[in-house]
Amino acid sequence: MKLGIVGLPNVGKSTLFNAITNAGAQAANYPFCTIEPNVGVVAVPDKRLDTLAEMYHPKKYTPATIEFVDIAGLVKGASKGEGLGNKFLANIRECDAIVHVVRCFENDDIVHVDGSIDPKRDIETINTELILADLETLERRMDKTRKMIKADKKYQAELDFFSRVKAALNEGRTARTVECTDDEKELLDSAFLLTGKPVIYAANMSESNFKNGIENNKFLSAVKEIAAKEQSGVMPICAETEAEIADMPPEEKELFLSDMGLEQSGLDRLITACYSLLGLISFLTAGEPEVRAWTITKGTKAPQAAGKIHSDFERGFIRAEVVPFTELISCGSLAAAKEKGLVRSEGKDYVMQDGDVVLFRFNV
Repeated sequence: MKLGIVGLPNVGKSTLFNAITNAGAQAANYPFCTIEPNVGVVAVPDKRLDTLAEMYHPKKYTPATIEFVDIAGLVKGASKGEGLGNKFLANIRECDAIVHVVRCFENDDIVHVDGSIDPKRDIETINTELILADLETLERRMDKTRKMIKADKKYQAELDFFSRVKAALNEGRTARTVECTDDEKELLDSAFLLTGKPVIYAANMSESNFKNGIENNKFLSAVKEIAAKEQSGVMPICAETEAEIADMPPEEKELFLSDMGLEQSGLDRLITACYSLLGLISFLTAGEPEVRAWTITKGTKAPQAAGKIHSDFERGFIRAEVVPFTELISCGSLAAAKEKGLVRSEGKDYVMQDGDVVLFRFNV
């Protein structure tokens, strides 16, 4: 999963990115590596994996990972190539979802690029550039569809749908606000529109907001209102706090968060929110050689989940031996779970569940 962090200058975007990647570098359970100067790979925190590691004492421990991309800053006119516009748009296109950092704090020492704090205006500035880029993309797709209609009238429905999407974009709405059937959703995905990507608005607040109650933040309601209209997520966060705790040992970090009234760091909450937004779950494999978490989409069937490990597993799939994580832990061992008949043998139609501990049987 690749998440693009976007935002206007001086909203806390880079502070958040640096805090996230620092956390990954310093905490033992969150391995981090740098692919490029602006890309960080952070492990998905999963206490279930820690428990399995205690049970199996594996030689290798491999959590699921997420890529965070610190996308180049945006200026008005980005859709026409102004500033680093072309790079900005290309990087977003490669991401699965967008974390849009919105400034919801006041600080006279940090000047806003537009001179005042206005989340609604800031969100619209970025959305407008993405919409303008999408209109160009969509027009090219519609031209191609018009040519196809000449040979086959069945493409008229596709053109009608894209005309509806174009009308929404011209009204200043994002593509993700357009109501779709399942077939139309596939069409929309095939157009690779920037405003069709899932978004989480990271409402960047001051540390005092978290101590005094985030609902007291006077800018948060504007962000929530926009998110509700387009069915996007909203997550209050404090980039300043994330930067403070990035280098802390786990025990100290836990105490600090407790004093702030938080159970999890912003990184953990952000990853959880992104999993939910994208409809992702994890299944687990465990043994002495390795314990590992694998990310799949909700609704994935056993053979396709096996294919995440290796294509041969999917091609030669025989069955999946599955035990829910909670039942495995309550029994204390896989052998005990088998004795109680809790390890199920599932076939090709089995839909994987979050937390399934699984052994795939295959023959190629």
